[in-house]
Amino acid sequence: MMSFDYKAEYWRWANSPTLTQNEQLELLSLAADEEEIESRFYSPLEFGTAGLRGIMGLGLYRMNAYVIRQATHALGTLIVREGKEAMARGCIIGCDCRNNSREFAVAAAEVMAGLGVHVRLFEDMRPTPELSFAIRYYGAMAGINITASHNPKEYNGYKVYWSDGAQLPPDHAAKVAAIMAQNDILTLPPVKSIETAMAEGILELIGSEADEAFMEQVMAQCIEPECISKTADELKIVYTPFHGAGRILVPEVLKRLGVKNLICVEEQMIPDGNFSTVASPNPENPEGFALAEKLADREGADLLIGTDPDSDRIAVMVRSKNGDFKQISGNQMGVLLIDYILSRRREKGTLPENVAVIKTIVTTEMANKVAESNGVACYDVFTGFKYMAELMKKFEEDGTHTTLFCYEESFGCLIGNFVRDKDAVTAAALFTELAAYYHLRGMSLLDAMDELYEKYGFYAEETINVVMPGVDGIEDRKRMMANLREKPPLSIGGMQVTGLRDYKSGIELDVASGKTSEMTLKGSDVLIFVLEDGCKLAVRPSGTEPKIKMYILARGSSAEECGNRVEACVKSANSLAEM
Repeated sequence: MMSFDYKAEYWRWANSPTLTQNEQLELLSLAADEEEIESRFYSPLEFGTAGLRGIMGLGLYRMNAYVIRQATHALGTLIVREGKEAMARGCIIGCDCRNNSREFAVAAAEVMAGLGVHVRLFEDMRPTPELSFAIRYYGAMAGINITASHNPKEYNGYKVYWSDGAQLPPDHAAKVAAIMAQNDILTLPPVKSIETAMAEGILELIGSEADEAFMEQVMAQCIEPECISKTADELKIVYTPFHGAGRILVPEVLKRLGVKNLICVEEQMIPDGNFSTVASPNPENPEGFALAEKLADREGADLLIGTDPDSDRIAVMVRSKNGDFKQISGNQMGVLLIDYILSRRREKGTLPENVAVIKTIVTTEMANKVAESNGVACYDVFTGFKYMAELMKKFEEDGTHTTLFCYEESFGCLIGNFVRDKDAVTAAALFTELAAYYHLRGMSLLDAMDELYEKYGFYAEETINVVMPGVDGIEDRKRMMANLREKPPLSIGGMQVTGLRDYKSGIELDVASGKTSEMTLKGSDVLIFVLEDGCKLAVRPSGTEPKIKMYILARGSSAEECGNRVEACVKSANSLAEM
């Protein structure tokens, strides 16, 4: 992290002729607010493999047009260095529904065009997975998506992809960061207006052509779409895009698959960067479905589907036998899909040889059990679909495996191999098919999950978010991880700690013997405490939000035993956070 005088940087911005008069006045109004100045200027936003993400506003440590232009100039420079062919292949740029997203996307397009790099700009907001798909479909060199996914409304982000449709590789991200560091953020790069770039043919708008190609691939992932037509008169589904980019493609895909009774939450079909009808645009939070539940009660629907603002995450809620709605957790969604995809493809004779499933190290181990019981390899990677895409690419290149499914506990999954990031559009199609399949058997998805527990064993999970905001929060998060390494707990939730896996160093400790061994995975700030009876507690700083995430992974002989173990671990985990 850069070390410099943040107050000097503040005054440099406030007095810069690059800023508009209104922007200068905004900054000057903060002159007496030391805390706010430090918050905005103590450091640049750090560019990594996922790009940039932060609170919107003026300042070095904020998301704004100056940061967008600086990052785009660096990425464009990288493309230019690849040569004329790479420049002709160009960059695809998209955005979500957030405030300033379209303006930021246009700013990025004008910088790319100014460098002579061909640009394809989506005509309007589109799902993140469609951008990933479009990069491969058009043979582009790179892609940019202006999105902060499920973060609160104050945030925006700059997500970068390379030619394989996956997030930027670490070496490329390091080069972009280095170029950014060489260039002054207040020195604007050459730009070419949208109108001029279009007239010169260096920029084109894309829309329906990419939509159709993407939706064709989405629907091709379905295994038994006839289940949907068989239940079309009975199965009612309520859908909400949370004001975001899923509003057009998700309903269209479901209707094409034969869904007759799709009821959309009209208030949330309206693009709104303030997310005015939801407490949070994060589909992990069940309270966001309040309007959807009311609509479902009125219409007699039993299934709710929601996609987050950039439509890469999906949430599913199902009516229970008591009449209320219960959320299928991210861990459970993956288990249901793994079991369905593998069993149905095997029965239909469409299961390839050497199939692989990929998940993260903090995702339920029930997924490993389901995959292995079906004779399929299950691989664990660090949190982030960039790691999954990296392993998928390796499997493709060496021919060792065909990847059918990837997922993480935080409501993101990837079905098939035509996209290289989370894909809520395809997930919505498969979950609709899954619900229809079990409906034909007289079962809900909750019943299906109970059946899988009986078949594969009992597991339960819980995620705790320890929010540590602001400048102080950065140091607090570092301090907490350091404390857990220096003084690891001997027991958690009444269960003895038998092992400690430090994925930063790549060393695993066996507590009883004191012996250490080297792990294959290393280089990420994650700690996993291995407990007796196969339970675990994982701890890591979030890569996109100011929080520490703690994951409890429990096993037991019954649902009750699993629940008790999770409850006990939650109490211990909360006390660890207070250390």
